[in-house]
Amino acid sequence: MEVTAKKTDSANVSVEAKIAKTDIDKKVEKIAKQAAKQMKIDGFRPGKAPVSVVKKRLGDRLVQDAEAEALREVLNTASKELELDAEKIIGEPAVTKFDRGEEFIEVELKLSLRPEIEIGDISDIIPEVKTPRVTKKEVEERIKELAEAQAPFESVEEDRGLQEGDLAVFDFEGFLNGEPFEGGKAEDFELRIGSGQFIPGFEEQMMGMKKGEEKTIKVTFPEDYRNKELAGKEVEFKIKLKEIKAKKPVEIDDELAKKLLGDENGTLEKLEKEVKEQIRSEKLSKLYNEELKPQLVEALVEQFEFDLPESVVEQEIEMALRNKVQQMSEEELGELRENEEKVKALRDELRGDAAKSVKATFIVDALAKKEGIEVNDQEMMQTIYYEAMSMGQDPQQTFEYYQKQNLLPAIKMAMIEDRLLTKLLNDKNDKSENKEETTEKEEA
Repeated sequence: MEVTAKKTDSANVSVEAKIAKTDIDKKVEKIAKQAAKQMKIDGFRPGKAPVSVVKKRLGDRLVQDAEAEALREVLNTASKELELDAEKIIGEPAVTKFDRGEEFIEVELKLSLRPEIEIGDISDIIPEVKTPRVTKKEVEERIKELAEAQAPFESVEEDRGLQEGDLAVFDFEGFLNGEPFEGGKAEDFELRIGSGQFIPGFEEQMMGMKKGEEKTIKVTFPEDYRNKELAGKEVEFKIKLKEIKAKKPVEIDDELAKKLLGDENGTLEKLEKEVKEQIRSEKLSKLYNEELKPQLVEALVEQFEFDLPESVVEQEIEMALRNKVQQMSEEELGELRENEEKVKALRDELRGDAAKSVKATFIVDALAKKEGIEVNDQEMMQTIYYEAMSMGQDPQQTFEYYQKQNLLPAIKMAMIEDRLLTKLLNDKNDKSENKEETTEKEEA
């Protein structure tokens, strides 16, 4: 066996080998003898079947096992020759050539290595965090919203039309081509006008109706409506408005504060402080997620230079390509199938972002280890379950889908990245705030 291994750069290894057919034959013989000791074949005592019979029974499987063993030997030889640490090899080797000749099998392998990243002081590239300001008006508006949410609905006695924000109590029946359709009828149904709960146009046409009034309205079901028999169809609804309810004004005082804070000693002043901090936290979270975190990742990618494992970049391109293809029309897909050059051009177009994404992942991984940031499986499962429930999905089914699609490592990495970036920004924020406090004391 001839093996030649070389590092094309610090993250990629190229291996070439010539495997003699005679070596494969010897391995086939050895594997067949081992199998003969364990196989039960009719007409022979257990473990006593002739090797020739075992070879005939197993056929090509023996050759495949022998070739796989030879490839493992090629990999081991290359690893020893280049003194490669097994823990630094990423994924499975990519076999880019496997040509069977009369005397030799010519093989080419590509190995990917985990990049070595020297993490120094990165404080200069972490963006400054300016604590968001919260105005008195913002606090007052939020408390007003909270008060309105607590307010009960009461029947409107005055003679007026239905307004946005009212709760309409009504009977309705739907008709398609003059015939009632299933699920289109209800009595004493309650609908908050302006909630967007019904088909587009339904609530708008109810506006202005008075208690006891009857009306026929026309609406068109959306094209993607779940009931295919109604999707995209125009229907009529006969409506009878039976009652109008409106929110009763709630006094904004200490009693409301006690209720909202869940504290018998609660005061309006305490509530204002709590709401102010909540709004500040929301603003800071939005600033982090929409501006500072992407800015920090971009800065980290610019800061570090290192070789990227080609196989990982190719995997990222493949994933991006699949996502792109899912958004294409049938016509665009047809063009891709018929034109390999277009596929190649699309892959080349995606390569830059894919490389940047892979680079960011390795930087985040190295920084997370330095900062001691971890996410265990239990935390990951809790996050998946919580998000699934908040979206009305089955948590167990969602988890199993991610597991089947091999997406759990990516989810865990995303959680690690989020925690890492948050910590780096918080640390910078804390230093900035301490500096401001020190300056204020000195000035005083």
